[in-house]
Amino acid sequence: MTLDPTAPSPPGAPSAPPFASPSPAPAAAAAVAPHPLVAQLQTRHGFAAPTAAALDDFLDAPGHALLVFTEDPIRFKETLDLAVIAPEILRAFPGRLRAAVLFPEVARAVHARFGFRRWPALVVLRDGHYVGTIDGLRNWDEYLEEVAALLAAEPVRPPSIGIAVAAAGAAPASSNSCGA
Repeated sequence: MTLDPTAPSPPGAPSAPPFASPSPAPAAAAAVAPHPLVAQLQTRHGFAAPTAAALDDFLDAPGHALLVFTEDPIRFKETLDLAVIAPEILRAFPGRLRAAVLFPEVARAVHARFGFRRWPALVVLRDGHYVGTIDGLRNWDEYLEEVAALLAAEPVRPPSIGIAVAAAGAAPASSNSCGA
């Protein structure tokens, strides 16, 4: 039997808003499971997988931390590449980094704190303080150089998301790059 959603309800039946779903949406019921290759960062390689609420506890431990920001691999195919690269980075720098994978839901919730612009991304922190980011994909030798530089660098303020701010009454900035 097929129900016609446009047919009027029988007398005495409770009214429902049009297109109402009889059950909660799947996203509301449970988080989507990560892709198996991304999940292996936790299950096979021992990366921590903190929630957004528990991230600061992970970051506050002494030493260098590597955060692997993942996204939906259907939208960002490079996420699967980074899931293979991240354990190799740990092997290239043995004992120098503790690592956490931020599955997409958590990664989206906290990414603004770290100011990166491209997904997926690696973020390095020292003693809970931001050191730098490697966003997008790189060649292997570039990963080695950039991670080595981040391990030697001092913590800095994370980049902002770039919202322009002008003082009240100030003239708007010119879009002319020549300054004329």
